[in-house]
Amino acid sequence: MDIQKIKTLGDLKKSGYKSLSVKEEVRKNLITSIRNKENPFTGILGYEDTVIPDTERALLSRHNILFLGLRGQAKTRMARQMVDLLDEYIPVIAGSEVNDDPLHPLSKYAKDLIAEHGDETPIQWMHRSERYGEKLATPDVSVADLIGDIDPIKAANLRLSFADERVIHYGIIPRSNRGIFVINELPDLQARIQVALFNILQEGDIQIRGFKLRMPLDILFVFTANPEDYTNRGSIVTPLKDRIESQILTHYPKNIETSLAITEQEAHILEEQKEKIDVSDLVKRLIEQLAFEARNNEYVDKKSGVSARLTIAAFENAVSSAERRAIIHTEKHTQVWISDLVGIIPAITGKIELVYEGEQEGPYQVAVNLLDKAIRSQFIQYFPNPEQSKKRRVAGKKSVEEKEPENPYKAITRWFDAGNHVDLFVDMKDEDKVQALYKVDGLYAFIKKHYHHANEKENALLMEFVLHGLAAYSLISKKVIEGKIEFKDLIGSMMNLGSMNFSEEDEDLNEDDFR
Repeated sequence: MDIQKIKTLGDLKKSGYKSLSVKEEVRKNLITSIRNKENPFTGILGYEDTVIPDTERALLSRHNILFLGLRGQAKTRMARQMVDLLDEYIPVIAGSEVNDDPLHPLSKYAKDLIAEHGDETPIQWMHRSERYGEKLATPDVSVADLIGDIDPIKAANLRLSFADERVIHYGIIPRSNRGIFVINELPDLQARIQVALFNILQEGDIQIRGFKLRMPLDILFVFTANPEDYTNRGSIVTPLKDRIESQILTHYPKNIETSLAITEQEAHILEEQKEKIDVSDLVKRLIEQLAFEARNNEYVDKKSGVSARLTIAAFENAVSSAERRAIIHTEKHTQVWISDLVGIIPAITGKIELVYEGEQEGPYQVAVNLLDKAIRSQFIQYFPNPEQSKKRRVAGKKSVEEKEPENPYKAITRWFDAGNHVDLFVDMKDEDKVQALYKVDGLYAFIKKHYHHANEKENALLMEFVLHGLAAYSLISKKVIEGKIEFKDLIGSMMNLGSMNFSEEDEDLNEDDFR
């Protein structure tokens, strides 16, 4: 059908065009999409077997939908992508505020226009991108915003009585007629405003002031809500929830592979950064593991959730941390080191809500602890579990027949036990960092034993990772002080700390004696 040639109601009738409701339209196009083995929700990762099938069932059932889930779970993105299931163009009465269907007009304006012009009534074609409305629910949203109100200025300009339907200024919902309308964070909407939606959802009616107005609006409603909102800020009134036919639960990525793909897709890394900075799979996995640790951490509020935006922002910060270091030292090429992850702390502290105990610990310390836990969790995916070495230390005597295997980290920890230490600065030149790592006896040999095909750059990164991993498992000590990461033997560090405390106690005693 050539829409360029169809400009009047008469032309539309001759073309044989048949109107469909928006839900029937979405259903028809979704059926075609499923038959063609196409995914209507592109770029939505991790929902292939859960949320997307549930959403498709709801749309095939012509239901209004409530997406219920924690922040950063692509609820709004899912809703926005439903626009692609609409027909590319639909005809509307020219000049209509509520997108009147030329074959089934609703408003007084459209009916009067057709009565006056008949088949010569002008029509225009609306693209599907214009058939989407969205409103963030806030406590100050009014019925007038959503549904409409009397416009005294329009009444004065047109010299009309307030009893005339033409003085109505339509809200965003009637203006979304024949389209998709989304209300984000539904519980934030005041209860009395939610009540105003009852008739629209059930019968399609809108009620404005005292008007006897019946406009069976044709809208696919999509609502989003966070379970936390039910207790902290408000709730969805029961009769309204009852009128929303399908409630679909969203979730965070269930595995690191999905989480990696999301970050890879969403992170904004410039081409010049990609050319200058390498990011290993190891570093990427550490960043993703951090989010998994946060979602299960006792200090982080689970009701609030940990958004996928945390890992996206952290990944961008990690790249920028390496870039900044390269700029300082005029290095043409570098990689993201484990020590660069100190630079992602600001991306963590702003993305997690802490419980009371977490607030007492402090956002910075919680973020540091989460990073250490991520290193600890990922370390055993690459190297032998250091816990086994600890158990061997305290296992007691064995018979000659029960020989324990050699502790794989013995040479490394022995070097630290001898009083040696390594200082790695966050802004250290790559060359200097590599030299510092090679000073640790047994470290390079350990890496070559497990990754004999690794190149020089990978060797250095893995060597640094081993030091962080051994510190995370308390085989050596790690102290971060103003841009410097210091690795030392564990016992020596504890002895120094103990002697410091003892000295402080001595000072207090002397002061008391003096008094």
